[in-house]
Amino acid sequence: VQLQASGGGLVQAGGSLRLSCAASGRTSRWTRVAWFRQAPGKERQFVAAMRWDGGITNVVDSLAGRFTISRDNFTSTTYLQMNSLKPEDTAVYYCAAGTGRVRDYDYRTYHSWGQGTQVTVSS
Repeated sequence: VQLQASGGGLVQAGGSLRLSCAASGRTSRWTRVAWFRQAPGKERQFVAAMRWDGGITNVVDSLAGRFTISRDNFTSTTYLQMNSLKPEDTAVYYCAAGTGRVRDYDYRTYHSWGQGTQVTVSS
């Protein structure tokens, strides 16, 4: 099972990006998919999560209103739409998936990780 994140890049403050996370392999046991981010010298931070088969989303309060997580179940692709980007959003963004009981905010409960995609927001 693999996750492949893409869509990062350099954008000016106020701009938008949409990250994609494509899944391949046997994903039937996964229950949760999420996005995390990690800036240099900082801990990995939860961004957003949702059920693997879709449904209610959970976005960290500080990013709600600017970031949206969604899924296309047909293509097994998870998206992170990021609007009104700020320089402090600069980080490597990772997608992750987990089985069983997953705690959204706890990266240790996720079993599979993508390689990360760099997002850089210039001021």
